[in-house]
Amino acid sequence: MNSNLTTASTLKLARCLRRSSTATQGKRQMIFSTTHDYVIVGSGSAGCVLANRLSEDGCNKVLALEAGPRDAWWNWKIHMPAALTYNLCNDKYNWYYHTVPQKQMNDRVMYWPRGRVWGGSSALNAMVYIRGHAYDYDRWEKEGAEGWSYADCIPYFKKAQTHPLGEDDYRGGSGPLHVSRGKMINPLYNAFIEAGQQAGYPYTSDVNGYQQEGVGPFDMTINKGKRWSASQAYLRPALRRKNLFTNTGAAVTRIIFEGTKAVGVEYVQDHQIKRAKATKEVILSGGAINTPQLLMLSGVGDASELSEHNIPVVANLPGVGKNLQDHLEVYIQNHCTQPITLYKQTRLWYMPIIGSQWFLTRTGDCATSSLEAGGFIRSRDGLTHPDIQLHFLPFAVKDHGRVFPDGHAYQLHAGTLRATSRGTLKLKSRNPFDHPELDPNYLSTAEDVKDLRECVKLSREILAQEAFKTFDGGELQPGPSVQTDEEIDSFVREMGDSAYHPSCTCKMGHPDDILSVVDSEARVKGIENLRIVDASIMPSVVSGNLNGPVIMMAEKIADKIRGQSLPKSTAPVYETLTGSQR
Repeated sequence: MNSNLTTASTLKLARCLRRSSTATQGKRQMIFSTTHDYVIVGSGSAGCVLANRLSEDGCNKVLALEAGPRDAWWNWKIHMPAALTYNLCNDKYNWYYHTVPQKQMNDRVMYWPRGRVWGGSSALNAMVYIRGHAYDYDRWEKEGAEGWSYADCIPYFKKAQTHPLGEDDYRGGSGPLHVSRGKMINPLYNAFIEAGQQAGYPYTSDVNGYQQEGVGPFDMTINKGKRWSASQAYLRPALRRKNLFTNTGAAVTRIIFEGTKAVGVEYVQDHQIKRAKATKEVILSGGAINTPQLLMLSGVGDASELSEHNIPVVANLPGVGKNLQDHLEVYIQNHCTQPITLYKQTRLWYMPIIGSQWFLTRTGDCATSSLEAGGFIRSRDGLTHPDIQLHFLPFAVKDHGRVFPDGHAYQLHAGTLRATSRGTLKLKSRNPFDHPELDPNYLSTAEDVKDLRECVKLSREILAQEAFKTFDGGELQPGPSVQTDEEIDSFVREMGDSAYHPSCTCKMGHPDDILSVVDSEARVKGIENLRIVDASIMPSVVSGNLNGPVIMMAEKIADKIRGQSLPKSTAPVYETLTGSQR
């Protein structure tokens, strides 16, 4: 874990932490710095929701710990939607993870940014708000997540959300999380939506509503031209409460147990070791990487793996760090014959102009992430719901937005939604400041290779439609020389990249499922007073971006903790014909 410490300081602290851990296993009385009812580890998408909801009644003392800094009001690189690549591509507010070399992707080391700041990854992401498909949540219930069907989850999506189009059976009208639609001023957005229909896909006015399948506008977590992260939506409005306490620069290094009961956490802040006691619960919301790492460092995980690092076992849960899932995608890029893309906006001489407009009015090209349109389609006949997601962008980027092609171009991000490959997360050492070993095991099945190949083929087909005829200047990537299945597969292995959706590493499931880590109320198996609320507890990855679903999950678990629940939704769901989709 990156805590902005020098190597010497890190090693010294690691030795101190090992001595602290050994001492507390004896009979010496534990000394805590503070005591609260709930201690929340992580102030990301889930942690911000929990900090707000659990402190809402004024009775519970709640402490939210964050390893990174606050999302300061003056930090325009976070709050300006168009500036997303600044923090996405450096380690100031970012854990800056990398995978191990991927065998099926030419041994490439893949870059995985994750937020290390108030708001977590919702302060770094591209702000696309997608809930996933209704069948994802029905599948969760079949996988052992009782009470997590789509009908159970819709009320919490609505509770979280405010949508400018107003409340209906699917949208919320008064929640903390503001979402909005882009103005779609650029003609390339409408060209994409028209081309998708020309290729035979339906139009959908709301991919988060009755019908996900098709092409249409996307929602974004942007409010009045400003990124609306979980911090802006939930944490900052609650800071005035006297029963909510927050700490930044607080890197949690282990959970403190009395037997199998979680009683608090140990953390490093300002180069000092501190401890926070939880009289009711410790709640882990560090995300799909930090949470399993912290569990294993604390003695909760696969006993055989813990023994390799001489970590005493508190609970043998082999599923911790297993079942790692992510979305893989490719970029299909075309030259544009007309100077209408956002290429000009990437030029240094033009940035002050659009930047000034945003600073003064919160409008213009800097007030959007530019991912204003997209779609969900099926790679083949017979599927019950879409397995490919498309994001359209009216300019072209490479290397996670660090490189822009020289000239006008547009691109289609295409990725599969339910890969069959499964990866693992393991400790590199007992040092809590070492990043864990991340192995998503991309393209390890023939089915995944075939599905990514179809992503390329179907994207090309859409971009070749009549709607793009006046804009199409020829394919830039993969390029006209890439035609055969083998050539396409080679392109995917060389250029495919993460959509930044790691998940499922502490999955929710049946009690008798050896790989399940938490029950349907997010309580860790075999442990008292310890819950996990973040993307790690997803039984399987949802068909879309993760931020919206994680916020929904936190809303739902917050109600569970308080003994409350919302009634099920009766909203209908569009049924995809399992025959020909076009």
